[in-house]
Amino acid sequence: MSVPLAQAVIVIPARLSSQRLPRKMLLAETGRTLIEHTWRAASRSSRATRVVVVTDSEEIAAAVRAFGGEAVMTSPSAPSGTARIVEALPHLPDVPLIVNVQGDEPELSAAAIDTAIDLLDRCPGAGVATLVTPMRSADDLRDPSAVKAVLTPWREATSTGHIPPVEQSGAWRALYFSRAPIPAARDWHDDLLSATPPLYWQHVGLYAYRRSVLAAWNDLPDSRLATLESLEQLRPLEAGIGIVAAAIDHAARGIDTPRDYAAFVDRCRRA
Repeated sequence: MSVPLAQAVIVIPARLSSQRLPRKMLLAETGRTLIEHTWRAASRSSRATRVVVVTDSEEIAAAVRAFGGEAVMTSPSAPSGTARIVEALPHLPDVPLIVNVQGDEPELSAAAIDTAIDLLDRCPGAGVATLVTPMRSADDLRDPSAVKAVLTPWREATSTGHIPPVEQSGAWRALYFSRAPIPAARDWHDDLLSATPPLYWQHVGLYAYRRSVLAAWNDLPDSRLATLESLEQLRPLEAGIGIVAAAIDHAARGIDTPRDYAAFVDRCRRA
């Protein structure tokens, strides 16, 4: 007998302040605000039952409601998107899985979102699911803004006691995330970047959480590694929460700078 799939809701944290691209959530040179583009992309997920925007801005909340979306207000003091979701948790639908989609990811595919949700269904020992993509560029490997993930096959027995190979399960266990070029090769050669399966992975910043993980988030111990690397995913990892990852072909292009937004507008006009 098949196990019913867990219900999921997508939550989009969105704040108005942005140092590199002021008020980016409300930019609307395409005829739609950036937050609406992201909301529409997330709404195409076949696994999520609802999409909710959590924000500290009345302007963003009003814009969301104007295009028919749902918004929940949170405090401006939330230090991260995950912290904003944790604050909003009592006001979110009572479902077991919560997906964190960044508000500046208007081109994130619904298939990628569904892949992360499916991972938690298939890997009951994981508390968090995320995505990675093969890293094939030496420039990206050296770039601190391209976060690297060190992975090993996820090994968890099925109901029959069988542990499928990663080629079948598509599931990897995250060992560490870093801005540094890791794993470090003692004897470097460029062919390492074309290894199969990949040795170097770029992290894609989408997370599916079990609600229980978010409910206990504020009680997790502080992580010096998360602070050192400025990567909040190291906090649950260091606390012993299993993070499972699946590979996608390429990462969506986030909008961080005026150049990013101009390129996005151009792609929309050519579409």
